[in-house]
Amino acid sequence: MPIAPTWQDIAIRLALSVLAGGLIGLNRGGHGRPAGLRTNLLVCLAAALSMILANLLLESPGGEHDQTLRMDVMRLPLGILTGVGFIGAGAILRRGDLVLGVTTAATLWYVTMLGLCFGADRLGLGVAGLALGLIVLWGLRFAERLMKQERHASLTVTCDGSVAAPSEADLRGRLEAAGLKVASAASHYGVAAQRTLTFDVRWLALEDTPIPPIVDA
Repeated sequence: MPIAPTWQDIAIRLALSVLAGGLIGLNRGGHGRPAGLRTNLLVCLAAALSMILANLLLESPGGEHDQTLRMDVMRLPLGILTGVGFIGAGAILRRGDLVLGVTTAATLWYVTMLGLCFGADRLGLGVAGLALGLIVLWGLRFAERLMKQERHASLTVTCDGSVAAPSEADLRGRLEAAGLKVASAASHYGVAAQRTLTFDVRWLALEDTPIPPIVDA
């Protein structure tokens, strides 16, 4: 990192930061995530500006040789990384057993690192990181669609207590015969011999695969 960067150097660093934040922001925004184009752009630019500012502060008297001053200046980008961690935590949402926004939070941290790389004039490292990030976000998205993932659901069956009502063993057998794994089961007895059976079922399926027919049956 040159101690005295020219305005042309600074312009290149900022332009690459805008490109990196924009491309990754387009991916997040296209999926309807809370941290989209503008958020990723601003985070990447903030990281780049912090490194450029730290670079310029090293030009102060004694900055090139005073190790203590240099360490204090480098606290600025480290503070940026810490602050982005709080922003990323706000992007994570939990709805019951479903956790959303983890990839978006990780992306914010990633674009921060890209901004730091570009701001520190490590352009080759930043471009390589941008290429790998795009491969992960766009390329592996298609790979995930071809991979079977474990799905789980809670199935509740209410029986009226008649002789024809299926037993827990009968329902468990039908579910397992259909390829579903019963992780747990619970029974609740109400009035008039009414029974409520709850099964935690799991199965392997591709993304966007409908619920197995046995659950509707």
